[in-house]
Amino acid sequence: MLHYYIFSLIIGLKVLLHPFYISLTDIRYNAQGQNLEIAQKIFWDDLEVALSESSNSKVDFLNPSNPEKLNKMAREYLLASNAITVNGQKIELRYLGYEIEEDAAWFYMETGKIPFPKQVSIKNTVLLNQFDGQQNIVNFYLDKKPKSLILYKENETGNLVF
Repeated sequence: MLHYYIFSLIIGLKVLLHPFYISLTDIRYNAQGQNLEIAQKIFWDDLEVALSESSNSKVDFLNPSNPEKLNKMAREYLLASNAITVNGQKIELRYLGYEIEEDAAWFYMETGKIPFPKQVSIKNTVLLNQFDGQQNIVNFYLDKKPKSLILYKENETGNLVF
């Protein structure tokens, strides 16, 4: 819960002191399904910059001319920008879609069945090539209390041990 207060504070600072570049990723281990559920919050105007650069065309999240193409671009970008290794085994991520929430978008991914996480390595390069000050906060929930990482340009990968 504390990370939501911190994220809210950072959002407030972003409005006042823009540019401030941040993303939030919540990764939850679902014991019943034996998989990971991933929700990634990214400011859509910042992601528009990255997708526009990679496609050499203007991207508009709020009024996309081709919603299917935008969804495909987002899927390709996010799958290329996120990697998770559990107990030494690279895990395949599946992109599920996104929804817009005010000035940000939530992107959803999941994995297939995985072993119980004892050691987790997370790589998150979202927007690191576009914004020098980009920070990607990652919260990994094995139970109710998360273990957290802050990833940035010189520190794209973090490791967690449970």
